[in-house]
Amino acid sequence: MCGIVGMVGRGPVNQDIYDSLLLLQHRGQDATGIATTEPNGVIHMSKGQGMVRESFRTRDMRSLLGNVGLGHVRYATRGAASSEEEAQPFYVNSPYGIVLIHNGNLTNTRELADEMAHRDRRHLNSSSDTELLLNALASELQETTSPVDLEPERIFDAVARTHARIEGAYAVIALIAGYGLLAFRDPFGIRPLVLGRRSAGLAGDEWVVASESLVLENADYEIVREIEPGEAVFITNDGELHSRQCAADPQLVPCSFEYVYLARPDSVMNGVSVYDARLRMGAKLAATIAKHTPVDEIDVVMPIPDSSRPAAMEVARVLGIEYREGFYKNHYIGRTFIMPGQAVRKKSVRQKLNAMSSEFVGKNVLLIDDSIVRGTTSKQIIQMARDAGAASVTFASAAPPVRYPHVYGINMPSARELIAHGRTIPEIALELGCDHLVYQEVDDLKDAIIDSSDLTDLDMSCFDGRYITGTVTPEYLAWVEGAQES
Repeated sequence: MCGIVGMVGRGPVNQDIYDSLLLLQHRGQDATGIATTEPNGVIHMSKGQGMVRESFRTRDMRSLLGNVGLGHVRYATRGAASSEEEAQPFYVNSPYGIVLIHNGNLTNTRELADEMAHRDRRHLNSSSDTELLLNALASELQETTSPVDLEPERIFDAVARTHARIEGAYAVIALIAGYGLLAFRDPFGIRPLVLGRRSAGLAGDEWVVASESLVLENADYEIVREIEPGEAVFITNDGELHSRQCAADPQLVPCSFEYVYLARPDSVMNGVSVYDARLRMGAKLAATIAKHTPVDEIDVVMPIPDSSRPAAMEVARVLGIEYREGFYKNHYIGRTFIMPGQAVRKKSVRQKLNAMSSEFVGKNVLLIDDSIVRGTTSKQIIQMARDAGAASVTFASAAPPVRYPHVYGINMPSARELIAHGRTIPEIALELGCDHLVYQEVDDLKDAIIDSSDLTDLDMSCFDGRYITGTVTPEYLAWVEGAQES
């Protein structure tokens, strides 16, 4: 999971990109980067470790000249989390000069790396799959175009050939020096990408592509539409928009975890309001809680802030139980789920959350969280509730048990790290230390997300083990797990 944005403006875009990255900060806090290009093809780039406000100084922003640019916030799923060299954007000088960012994970990196070395004669300087993707696109552009002829159709031909070479989940934005901005999405639309436009008066239209719609709404862009699965969009330096479907058999199967946890609730993805989807998750979860727990004994419903709040409010409403806020959240700490290591996550929980004893003493509490992944955070939260005086703790997850690795852009590469892998729900409850444990049903989660939308399918691989790209084998999962642990 990362956050990406690209802009074609009528004036400097550096500040607008910076502001957009602040809005996307929840999608990654490991590193960030911005690149811009001037009409003459000169590229400027600045990137660093940490959050957006920590990484850019006034001198950095002043150097980012040009009316076309892109930006990235990184959540490490491949490569070294703490290495500035792994931060995006990545740049390659041939052909033309290309700068690229991407959100997702490629699942055929071994084959691609071999092709780069032996077929394409391209040197890779990192373990990042973004660098692989960049070089694959650059190779196809070199094959498809001549040095003096870069028409949109030739760019789209190169994207089609890139689709044929790479596998996995990817939303991509690239700058082609002197020409414009290219954006495309994997043939299953697993990772999100939305297109927006705003008028600059007589100067014409300005364009943006971003991971989430809130970026567009905040900067007064009109939401034009989602980039379709497999589609490529090319916007020239002068603001002329071109688009084409570049995949052979596209189908929309977005990641369900975007709606559960990753996206901000004020975004709309694939026509589905994230906030409304989380409310529906709460309503579905309430019915399951009523089946499996003594709800008449529960005194209060509490969310684990912030992403579980809509579901918790709906659980309380449906069950007719008082809703209370028992945990105070320190918003100056990063999201614990996307912390790079177990030790850091464990330390961060008590820095991030504080249980208010007045809300817990003598009460039977029902805690609602968005999901339970490794269980480290949940276990500590349950203990915090007990230490604050709770008489009993029922814990409920708005998502089903996470039993399988996620390979499409979320850092869940090892089944052994997942608390639900190979355990029954009573066994998980015993490990977490709660009195009762309830999970959302898989079908209920799917129904809650796709309700009243045009969606017909979702990537739910971490819940049901069905990998939509069809190329994720047990051997590949074992390799990923081994590579992560080495």
